[in-house]
Amino acid sequence: MSADDDNVFGSGYETVDDPDGYFGEAVAAHYDDPSSDMFGPEAVDPAVELIAGLAGGPGGGARALEFGVGTGRIALPLARRGVPVHGIDMSRAMVERMRAKPGGADIGVTIGDFATTRVDGAGFTVAYLVFNTINNLTTQDAQVDCFRNAAAHLVPGGCFVIEVGVPDLRRLPPGQNAVPFHVGPTRLGFDSYDVATQGLRSHHMVVVEGRPVYRSIPFRYVWPAELDLMARLAGMRLRDRWAGWNGEPFTNDSTKHVSVWEKA
Repeated sequence: MSADDDNVFGSGYETVDDPDGYFGEAVAAHYDDPSSDMFGPEAVDPAVELIAGLAGGPGGGARALEFGVGTGRIALPLARRGVPVHGIDMSRAMVERMRAKPGGADIGVTIGDFATTRVDGAGFTVAYLVFNTINNLTTQDAQVDCFRNAAAHLVPGGCFVIEVGVPDLRRLPPGQNAVPFHVGPTRLGFDSYDVATQGLRSHHMVVVEGRPVYRSIPFRYVWPAELDLMARLAGMRLRDRWAGWNGEPFTNDSTKHVSVWEKA
């Protein structure tokens, strides 16, 4: 972060003293937003369709593992498709929201860091990690561990799927390290970058009952080629890469990608 960031937000950022990490009760209580595009059928249905197809797996016996299962945005409709789903998540508060939904109690969940937490019993035909959640692992080592953890849970021929944005550094002119992603009368959001470390911090300022509330969350952005190397280290190879869940071609102008790696 730059000295200017410290001048605005104070010298450094507070760490979160919460076993749920950055996605504790304060975030979980407002995470599900029906007005958000990510919860609409246009976003959810293609993701579920693709993951369900991959979960059919070599020889059948579908079984899916979600890293960062959260409130069940993908896990619940996937389970309704007849695919058994197990999730790993650090946030008990997020998982409690899923438990309260129809079918949520039937989703098995292991509480822990999805980069290293193991689930009893191997044999998953697909593991998946959606909506930029790989960036919640804020070191390269943790992201490498995540790939190794996925591979350890997969049957031979099983697939690991990640949905993540392409780093938006082309929007940064020289000398600038922040890019807004939402500007409105009651909400302001922007990302600040540390390109030397691939650090990314999302800043959210929201007016709640007439008072401003500020929250920031750290991430580590990662490049497609870097993810491919992590997969190779874990004994997986790239099978497919698209610009979205509907199989759109991935190009120089794509803002995100859905990538599938197959366990050798």
